[in-house]
Amino acid sequence: MSTSEQHEGTPEALVQSFAMIIVSEVGDKTFLIAAILAMSNPRITVFAGAFGSLVVMSILSAAMGHILPTLIPKKWTQLAAAVLFLVFGFKMLMEGRAMGPGNEKMEEEMKEAAEEIEEDDAKHDGTGRVGEDGNVIPLEEMEEGGRPVDRGAARSSKNKSSVVEGARNFCSFFLGPVFVKAFVLTFLGEWGDRSQIATIALGAAHNAYLVAAGTIIGHACCTGAAVIGGKYISTKISVRNITLGGATLFLLFGIIYFYQAFAESTADEIPIPMNEDGR
Repeated sequence: MSTSEQHEGTPEALVQSFAMIIVSEVGDKTFLIAAILAMSNPRITVFAGAFGSLVVMSILSAAMGHILPTLIPKKWTQLAAAVLFLVFGFKMLMEGRAMGPGNEKMEEEMKEAAEEIEEDDAKHDGTGRVGEDGNVIPLEEMEEGGRPVDRGAARSSKNKSSVVEGARNFCSFFLGPVFVKAFVLTFLGEWGDRSQIATIALGAAHNAYLVAAGTIIGHACCTGAAVIGGKYISTKISVRNITLGGATLFLLFGIIYFYQAFAESTADEIPIPMNEDGR
């Protein structure tokens, strides 16, 4: 039995995926989106929408990681995971060192999250309208006469948005607009995020079911904290300390996976002893 087969079904995958989500998501944009939405909407509905989106994202990401070893040898997926975690770790380390003692980064993330919610409201709640170029025109600007748009590039965007709008309205009818808003904004904010890529890497190196379970539990904790007291938490936590702690964790993961990739390649090179009869 190879080293990866010995470790992929252990609780190590659950713990690593849970820890990765905690250090990546606390104070992140999706965390703040849930916190802002919960201030003016039912918390349980916001939690259900945001958490439901993250459950879908966790399962998809772990499944993508599970498929990779069927296409690429296990030692190469572990090596790729090691490189990814080291790159993320060094990037977070530089970001943390560049941050000041204050919470300017958190304020910037909060502003971006609020702007995304306002844009979504403008598109779907009547506080603005989507121009032919696909950009949002606020209500105030519409009252002042709007702005010129590129009509030639607008038709395909309009057709695509009509399909998306139809699907969204259909879901809103059954699930409620607040649920759908929380689900969509969280999914779009999380897609391609560092935590999603890290989940894929963990799913390739470990048991995908344990990775999915660990990320789902981590998202449940973060989303629950966001809707209960996210605004208060965001003013009290130190983004710099969380970023540096996350950098340390990601660098540690990178070292672990480099070791496991080396152990896997070494195990493959050891010849299997045969019996006297040659079997």
